[in-house]
Amino acid sequence: MRNRFSVLIGAAAVGAVLLLAVRPALAQPAARAARAAGGHPDLNGVWQALNTANWDLEDHSPQAGTMWETGAIGAEPAGQGVVEGGAIPYLPAAAAKKKDHFAKRRTDDPEAKCYMPGIPRATYMPYPFQIVQSPKGILMVYEYASSNRFINMGKPEEAGSDTWMGTNNGHWEGDTLVVDVAGLNGLAWFDRAGDFASDKLHVVERFTRTDRDHLNYEATIEDPSVFSRPWKISMPLYRRVEKNAQLLEFKCVEFAEELLYGQYKKQPSK
Repeated sequence: MRNRFSVLIGAAAVGAVLLLAVRPALAQPAARAARAAGGHPDLNGVWQALNTANWDLEDHSPQAGTMWETGAIGAEPAGQGVVEGGAIPYLPAAAAKKKDHFAKRRTDDPEAKCYMPGIPRATYMPYPFQIVQSPKGILMVYEYASSNRFINMGKPEEAGSDTWMGTNNGHWEGDTLVVDVAGLNGLAWFDRAGDFASDKLHVVERFTRTDRDHLNYEATIEDPSVFSRPWKISMPLYRRVEKNAQLLEFKCVEFAEELLYGQYKKQPSK
């Protein structure tokens, strides 16, 4: 009996020592993010979203993909939505157009055609992107379709013409990079579910570095011709930390040639 009691006391003592050793580690705050020139957070690095927003911004169940011949390979995974409030506030006519997009997504989704992704979709596609930061401007380079955009950090510039990636003007609000995006051409979709906007789209993005390896991303989306009110998405972005993390090439034009131009091929004479 005495031996058993001694064993219990010894085990309790060891547990107490281990708990005291672990507590300081648990209490330590996350590693603080580095600072760039000028004292602003250093956003340099290769980043990636790890969610299913590119399939559908809203909550969605798993379902078959558009290529049923590939079985589960092309199926859509279930995912939690990133839209605040749950649903995108479409006007009635726009909601009907979104349904039409979904029905034709196999051929009409700009992603299938290797068109540039637009904003905000470029941020949460299943490919990494790199941020290169300087005091005068910030370059964002995307692996998908070799897309990129330059964020002007000087005097705001007006859009000279509408483009896929828009005209980007940025400024700092404390430790948050705020990017005002206008001059978008309205041809990009937000996801594979057919969510969309027009060329009246206005996006305000917010990048906040919460610690060494994470950014919090928010985008407020406004288009009075498509939506009944502005709405917002938010998600974490993760820094790629593997050795020699870098962007690789994904020039997908050649993969889309048959889809885009196959109908124009010369048919053999009978």
